[in-house]
Amino acid sequence: MPHVHERRFAGRTAVVTGAAQGIGLAVARRLTAEGADVTMVDRSELVKEAADEFGAQTVLADLERYEGAEAAVAAALDYHGRIDVLVNNVGGAINFKPFTEFTGEEIQAEITRSLLTTLHTCRAVLPSMTSAGGGVIVNVSSAATRGIHRIPYSAAKGGINALTASLAMEYAGDGIRVVASAPGGTEAPPRRISRGTPVQRTDAEKVWFQAHIDQTLDSSLLGRYGTLDEQAAAICFLASDEASYITGSVLPVAGGDLG
Repeated sequence: MPHVHERRFAGRTAVVTGAAQGIGLAVARRLTAEGADVTMVDRSELVKEAADEFGAQTVLADLERYEGAEAAVAAALDYHGRIDVLVNNVGGAINFKPFTEFTGEEIQAEITRSLLTTLHTCRAVLPSMTSAGGGVIVNVSSAATRGIHRIPYSAAKGGINALTASLAMEYAGDGIRVVASAPGGTEAPPRRISRGTPVQRTDAEKVWFQAHIDQTLDSSLLGRYGTLDEQAAAICFLASDEASYITGSVLPVAGGDLG
């Protein structure tokens, strides 16, 4: 893990959602290395195994339901007494195909996973942050707001950007910063928890899936995927006091793709 800033989050508490793998796990690991007391939230039992690596607290919760977000925030407050940083990382495209191939149920599933989870958790955490006199919310958006073959996901992440801007405006007077990172394609180990993406069985499905990969790489000026450490570094910067004059902004972390 390069460029760790020891004790940057000393004395701070942080909640990271979708923390069992991928970017969420990388963020939780880095926040812990930089001194934060971290609560890792996921709906998979694998989050407990991941947390054992560095001694974080864990909460099992389904954030697609508002009740799950409420329960996760309540548990984190029981652990730590307050929440200084919330990283909303839950999300991820499920289907990769032309928009006219999506069913109504598939559209709803994408919006629920990649927008409502963040909306729910923001709503659940804000009362405690306003009572404490401040806090930081970092939402994980995506450079795929300008992308192909995942339009409902793109729309959901566009909603994350609007949520970030509006919450920042509404809660600045309460000492709360709201920011977002927008990752591009990111290399990660094989997923241990499936997104539910169907196996590409037909030639057309394989072409559609490959097209979104090609577009992601072509849209990056650096012509490559990012790393988990590169994504975690940007998120932790936004959560830190080094970004104290940044709010309402979305930081593209996509090799030059502005989304």
